[in-house]
Amino acid sequence: MIGSSLLKQDVDRRKPDPGNASRFDRERPETLNPPAERLVQKPGPQSLTDDQIAGRLEAYAEHAMGKKPDPDGQPPVPPIEVDLSGVFRIAQETGREFLSDQEDYILSAIRLLQERHLWGPRFFNTTSAQLSGQGSAGRFEHATQIINTLRATHRLPYGGDLEARWIINATDQLRDRATGGYVQSSRLALDANIPLLRGAGMVAREGLIQAERDLIYQARTFERSRRQLLVSIAQDYFNLLEQASVIQNQMEQIKGLERLYESTAAKVEAGRLRPFQKDLASNQVLRARATLAGQRERYILQLDRFKIRLGLDVETPLELKELELEIPMPSAGQADAAEAALEYRLDLQNRRDRLDDRRRAIRNARNALLPDLDIAGSVGVPTPPDDPTGGLGLNAGDLDYSLGITLGLPLDRETERLTLRRRMIELEQAQRDYDQFRDGIIVDARSSVRSVDLARFQLRLAEKQVEINKNRLEDLRLRDDSDPQSVVDAERELNDARNARDQAKTGLRTAVLNYLLSTGQLRVTPEGDFQPLPIEDSPGHAEPEPTTTH
Repeated sequence: MIGSSLLKQDVDRRKPDPGNASRFDRERPETLNPPAERLVQKPGPQSLTDDQIAGRLEAYAEHAMGKKPDPDGQPPVPPIEVDLSGVFRIAQETGREFLSDQEDYILSAIRLLQERHLWGPRFFNTTSAQLSGQGSAGRFEHATQIINTLRATHRLPYGGDLEARWIINATDQLRDRATGGYVQSSRLALDANIPLLRGAGMVAREGLIQAERDLIYQARTFERSRRQLLVSIAQDYFNLLEQASVIQNQMEQIKGLERLYESTAAKVEAGRLRPFQKDLASNQVLRARATLAGQRERYILQLDRFKIRLGLDVETPLELKELELEIPMPSAGQADAAEAALEYRLDLQNRRDRLDDRRRAIRNARNALLPDLDIAGSVGVPTPPDDPTGGLGLNAGDLDYSLGITLGLPLDRETERLTLRRRMIELEQAQRDYDQFRDGIIVDARSSVRSVDLARFQLRLAEKQVEINKNRLEDLRLRDDSDPQSVVDAERELNDARNARDQAKTGLRTAVLNYLLSTGQLRVTPEGDFQPLPIEDSPGHAEPEPTTTH
């Protein structure tokens, strides 16, 4: 069998190397698929007893929790002890879900910065050099020309653009320098193009408006995802604690069954019970141990998946601490919960604001049906035309300008009319989707209140059931005429009651967090910690019952 360290080395060896250009430039990537005869495996241990197999399974579980070596002698790794707050912080540092949501938010900000940059002054400089020649009767005239253009552009707030250019042109006749073949001139020009109808007004700022709003939407989505992640991580954490309690309950049941086996064996030897009763008790112990092995395996698998979700190395053992997390029980009614959800839910706010985007799209589509009416103008200041080496000496007396207006009649706007119709239908669809989503939020908020009450009721009943089964089992143990099967049934029912109690605890914790999430009242600190809401302090106000994680 391959040790875990060797396996990790092999996995690391097969990881993609981002710096290896020769690898990702290959047209035919390497495929590793050896034939069966090369996949030789070492034989496993043979003829193991039941106790040895149980010991190996226990060793796997203990090694996964960093307590003992595994069956192959691999030493344990010291576990990382974390509580629920620590898990939240880890999820916001290395959790893949959080990092992906955070990057989506950053990408939205980058898109906004790109759009803002398009609306600011933008500078460009272009330099071109050209060599040309012309022959006449075997005599060639060669000339070189260098043109440098420095320009700045700026979008106008309500449509159109403005551009300023400084052009320097230098030409030299290479064979005829003595006759003044060098010519240099420059020109400063200002051009403007302004629409008056189509493309004018707020429609011209559509890209910037949408980018600004998209950043707000993404910020709300990111915050909502942080809260959802906290609830989901907390639920996984609670489930792990519940599974650990199930294992502990099973171990308690095994102790009780072992005591029953010893008592039954003594009674069989004394002739008070028939021999099959001893075999029955032994079989119950074996079944309980098999169940325990399966529960440990489920816990290990569940814990490894939890570590993957947190972005941790699966070989790093985690030790989950019991945590006193005070979560006040909600005392609001269904109407209050629905009202809070309609007011605070960030995803509902996004849906509502996106309806305005649809309405703005209709306005922009109507603008596209208007005729084109544009004004264009330019002003230029050149160097003196009679000075071939004017250089940079601009002469305002030689200023030239142009001003024009262009009218384009909307003879063919069929595509634009269809676009307008499509935008109107999309608004109707979005309105229905919003209404359905809003109604669903109301239903979820009302249901979350009932779920908390139901989970609290189920927990109380489960705790009473544990006490009833405890008393029943103690009574059976004190009686000498107890049937071993009755004791086995009582042990099983007590274990089931304990598991139901632990499951009810998890259900109550999750129900309270889901209530806060569904009503938009869940708050998470920047570090990723749960932030309890303050309790109203007023005369006659009873402090709500808290729920804890222990």
